[in-house]
Amino acid sequence: MPASGSFEQVTLAGQHVTLEPLTMEHADALLEIASGDRSTFGYTWIPEADRVEVERYITTALDEFERGLGLAFASVETVSGRVRGSTRFMNAEYWTTPDRRPRVADVPDAVEIGSTWLAPDAQRSGMNTEAKIMMLDHAFDRIGVKRVTIKTDVRNSKSRANIERVGARLDGVLRAHMPASDGGIRDTAVYSLLASEWAEARSALIARLRPI
Repeated sequence: MPASGSFEQVTLAGQHVTLEPLTMEHADALLEIASGDRSTFGYTWIPEADRVEVERYITTALDEFERGLGLAFASVETVSGRVRGSTRFMNAEYWTTPDRRPRVADVPDAVEIGSTWLAPDAQRSGMNTEAKIMMLDHAFDRIGVKRVTIKTDVRNSKSRANIERVGARLDGVLRAHMPASDGGIRDTAVYSLLASEWAEARSALIARLRPI
């Protein structure tokens, strides 16, 4: 398994949101959000309103980074400096050829963007759109992945609409894929965006981004 050098500890800064690597220093702010109104999260899983659970959430993210599987961010409102949620690169894929030839470099060939959640009053602020633009720019232009995957509970119509607005295409539905945030087992809608599709999708997203 590739080590953490597969991902850089980068900060992605925009007008609406600054994505900074998630650390334990963000625990208090995330706990405050998790302890507030949870009704707008719908089918999105967020940590329980418990400090132990929030710290476990961060520790898991840090472990994934060390194993080269992803990089989690705190979503910080640029103007105020307040932590408003989190998002991450995750489930990095390192492809091998059928004849198992050595890899040229230990960087992911594909990655997922997920575990995205924002405080209720930040959900229509432009933060999510700008974060997606910066993360997709980084994935395609800096890391050099061929595909970005985005998944959601098949019932989450709001999330699916947002994913489709990013320009991702529905690949299909994985039935009985994983535990659901509201209990039981969920079907998962799987979307992807390819490197060759990003320039056109990016132009549409930039046009939609609300200026400050």
